[in-house]
Amino acid sequence: MARGIKIGDEVAITATVRRRVTDDRISVSIPSYGFPHSIVDRTSKVKKGQQMELVGDVTHIDGEWVTVNLGIPVTVNMDTLRLVTAYKAPTRKTPLVDKPA
Repeated sequence: MARGIKIGDEVAITATVRRRVTDDRISVSIPSYGFPHSIVDRTSKVKKGQQMELVGDVTHIDGEWVTVNLGIPVTVNMDTLRLVTAYKAPTRKTPLVDKPA
């Protein structure tokens, strides 16, 4: 279970290869996402049924449903995600306010 996922975090989804559509594109099945998803894959020689990881950034959270940007937004259940990198806001070197004179 992937509790603690916030907007901006980098997450991974494990998808199953359905078939090769063209020489450079494959169709994958994403758990809890009701539609087939096609991705560009020029280099590997994946086979039907093989698992692969898709990595993207979290853009929206609505209860148990999380929207991940994989080139297009994909909304999946939070249980299917794995946290790769937590988002860390940039830090300031100088304060926003001027020093009192």
